[in-house]
Amino acid sequence: MKPCQIEPNELKYNMKVVIMRIIKPTYFLLTIMILSGCQTMKPIKTVDYVDLNRFMGDWYVIANIPTFIETDAYNAIESYRLNQDGTVATTFRFNKGSSDGPLKEYHPRGFVRDAQSNAVWGMQFVWPFKAEYRIIYLNDDYSVTVIGRTKRDYVWIMAREPAITAEEYTRITDFLKEQGYEIDKLQKVPQFIPD
Repeated sequence: MKPCQIEPNELKYNMKVVIMRIIKPTYFLLTIMILSGCQTMKPIKTVDYVDLNRFMGDWYVIANIPTFIETDAYNAIESYRLNQDGTVATTFRFNKGSSDGPLKEYHPRGFVRDAQSNAVWGMQFVWPFKAEYRIIYLNDDYSVTVIGRTKRDYVWIMAREPAITAEEYTRITDFLKEQGYEIDKLQKVPQFIPD
């Protein structure tokens, strides 16, 4: 019996066929995974212009779709101060679990990404990552604002006072529905102000 002999060129060709049969489905699956991870969400529009000096100061968080650190937050306040280098020193503080629960405080840094409108920021909690921060609603007297994200995963309704009227709240939730947010995920943040 004669041993089976394969020519070198034939072996090369057969190996290419085997490799392509393995690689093609892998590329296909990777492409599907990448594309399914890419959300084709319509960009969320920001306000036309933000006067940064007027925007600085304290903002009470009235309601939000919270991040994991804000779950069960009370008395949440976001404070902004404009640094000389144009970045925004931020202090986010709240009581965890109850109005007199332990005080939590975070100090992210804001980076204004759109100098024309000042309405698009990157908020950096951990270097080098900057979370998207878009000012999508701001009334004329700078007393109420809404911060959103293109992914529509988080949102913050904030005001200069610890409460807003029911009419204003409804107007904002209607606005958020129009922007593609799931309003049933929105949670009011309890604000207890000492007498």
